[in-house]
Amino acid sequence: MADRLTNGPTGGRNPQGNPADPAAKDAPKARSAGTGLGELLLREQVISLAQLDEARTEIEKHGGRLGNTLAKLGYMSEQQLVSFLSKQYGVPAVNLDDVAVPEEVIKMVPREVAMRHGIIPIEKQGSSLIVAVSDPANIYAMDDIKFLTGYNVEMVVTSESSIQQALVDYYKEEAVAASAVDDILAGLDEADVSLLQQEEGIDIEELEKSSKDSAVVRLVNLVLVDAIRRGASDIHIEPYEKEFRIRLRMDGVLHEVMKPPLRLKNAIVSRLKIMAELDIAERRLPQDGRIKLVLGKEKEVDFRVSVLPTLFGEKVVLRILDKSNLQLDMTMLGFAEEQLKIFKNAISQPWGMVLVTGPTGSGKTTTLYSALMELNKTSENISTCEDPVEFNMPGINQVQINDSVGLNFAAALRSFLRQDPDIIMVGEIRDFETAEIAVKAALTGHLVLSTLHTNDAPSTINRLLNMGVEPFLVSSSVNLVAAQRLARKACKDCKEPTNVPLPALLDLGMTEEQAAKATTMAGKGCKTCNNTGYKGRVALYEIMPMYDELKECVLQGYSAMELKREAMRLGMMTLRQSGISKIAAGMTTPEEVLRVTRGD
Repeated sequence: MADRLTNGPTGGRNPQGNPADPAAKDAPKARSAGTGLGELLLREQVISLAQLDEARTEIEKHGGRLGNTLAKLGYMSEQQLVSFLSKQYGVPAVNLDDVAVPEEVIKMVPREVAMRHGIIPIEKQGSSLIVAVSDPANIYAMDDIKFLTGYNVEMVVTSESSIQQALVDYYKEEAVAASAVDDILAGLDEADVSLLQQEEGIDIEELEKSSKDSAVVRLVNLVLVDAIRRGASDIHIEPYEKEFRIRLRMDGVLHEVMKPPLRLKNAIVSRLKIMAELDIAERRLPQDGRIKLVLGKEKEVDFRVSVLPTLFGEKVVLRILDKSNLQLDMTMLGFAEEQLKIFKNAISQPWGMVLVTGPTGSGKTTTLYSALMELNKTSENISTCEDPVEFNMPGINQVQINDSVGLNFAAALRSFLRQDPDIIMVGEIRDFETAEIAVKAALTGHLVLSTLHTNDAPSTINRLLNMGVEPFLVSSSVNLVAAQRLARKACKDCKEPTNVPLPALLDLGMTEEQAAKATTMAGKGCKTCNNTGYKGRVALYEIMPMYDELKECVLQGYSAMELKREAMRLGMMTLRQSGISKIAAGMTTPEEVLRVTRGD
């Protein structure tokens, strides 16, 4: 289920404050944002009772606030809501896009308080602090801020989406502060999730209710947003016998970021399963789903969700597919100048096969997508079959593989050949049938792009031969093979020259001349890189065009090692040599290149 975070950090929580606060519990219902606003809108005949009921049903299912939900359903715009609230509560309306908030004003209200109440301090006037809110009925937020700052608090009203964007813009802490997590967990009571401690005979209705508890919703939202802000590629949510932990994969390496209470494991997993439209009652079999989130005004992020039953509960892994972080400029991926020229020449051929190889997570899909964007013209008919489709690309016909109904790579390829294609992309060549059809397509006037899982470029040829493809077909169809790895880049904010012993550089594969000239860099650790010394990644490429000499070697049955020696004689730069060039340029470190090219 597409669950919109634009509803605010409360995620459906009563915005009057901490639920554990007795004052909040005893507050009259009419003062809550949901009920009070609904009554006002009904009284002024802005919405109908049926529309209000529909919005409340939506809130019960997915969380959120009434005003934002009505806007999402199309019953009123955010601007109409702001004008209505301004008139009803007698407070000025403001457009936060036109306001530049001084840093000293932002610092007056801690991040966790602003996130909890969904407010932004915007100006200090004498003994008064002006605060922008989307819910003027939230008097408890004003009391909290007055107590916290010692200033009189005056409200102005603005839209919920403006508040959310401002929270992102002004509160830029990358890490999840422990106080923020503690604040969320403060609203939880043992009794709220007591049933979740039972591994057998769990009441599914109670589990679903607990998973929608406002504090659980907020905690899950916090984890998802924090992962996006850190630039993580995956989220691992893992239950063990005596602990429950959350790890993020950043720049290819897993880091532990949080240990929620063990009693919350089923509630958190169930919340994610509800968001991904999975069956929360099924806890014995693996399940796969997808979550689509919208943050701020336009930013869309997809999460590919995999749930796996383990010994102590269900483990959830979410792959983050952030379109805004997708780098499709081929000049920025990591190709050396000569490598890029050779690669572009290969993909510009009217027919033949270009193969990209490497282990899982080495950036093969990004390289192929970059090639497709380079080739994407109105004059070309491009079709892809992928498992799964990671990013939607306008102008390209993308097919999602579905083995359960017989739609595998081979079946999709056969259909493509009846669709008058110019360019075909096959997500992965896994078997002889797919390889055979791909080769025949490449030989009959089509450009075929695909991937294989091999360690380097020369061994890709042998993999095709081992699948059963005839040597003369391989030598005739393959234009180029590219192997790649992703190496972490030294953090640009804290990297500095470092002394690496000359023997270590020579052992890495540098020549004496390269080692003498190289100025090695390493990050010392800072806030930008979470004290790892690395931020971002760059691709290392091994580009092997199929020159006539190499085709002859294939026909003569050369081994992968013999092919590699011949390719290097013809000028191929290996993965290790590509890494050495990145070290010399100060982009990465010897330790990182050694880590990702070990065995090459």
